[in-house]
Amino acid sequence: MRGHRTTRTAALLCAALGLTVAVGTASAAPSASPPTARPGPSPVLVDCLWHPKVRPAAFILACGDGNSRLASLKWDHWNARSAKATGVNVVNDCEPYCAAGTFHAYPVVVRLDKAQPWKKDPGTQRYDRIVLEYPAQRPEQFAKVMTYPLWD
Repeated sequence: MRGHRTTRTAALLCAALGLTVAVGTASAAPSASPPTARPGPSPVLVDCLWHPKVRPAAFILACGDGNSRLASLKWDHWNARSAKATGVNVVNDCEPYCAAGTFHAYPVVVRLDKAQPWKKDPGTQRYDRIVLEYPAQRPEQFAKVMTYPLWD
């Protein structure tokens, strides 16, 4: 009976060892689908103080005097190709001169695109262009669509 138990134990050990080798080999084999590449970080919007921003709620367009700024920005999307938001463009009418002027808010659709490496940090992509579209009223001297390069 002892010989029968030894043979049975040896057979079980061999079967277990064979299963371990098969499982180990299967897990070491390459997977059928290639690994998913992780997307790089989204581009940034560089503000007047050279700070990179992602989805800012506000943005100053006229850095020198603050007479034009974007506010209440709600971003629909922000990705490697472009970004789009709705908000208001708050613009000083500078009447009779800027220090005594009145600020007016105009609904605006904001688009960002043309991501480029940022000179300050070449590993960071920054949006190079901003497009403002006024769906209703707009400042008197503005076109319905205004396109501006963004600073680097």
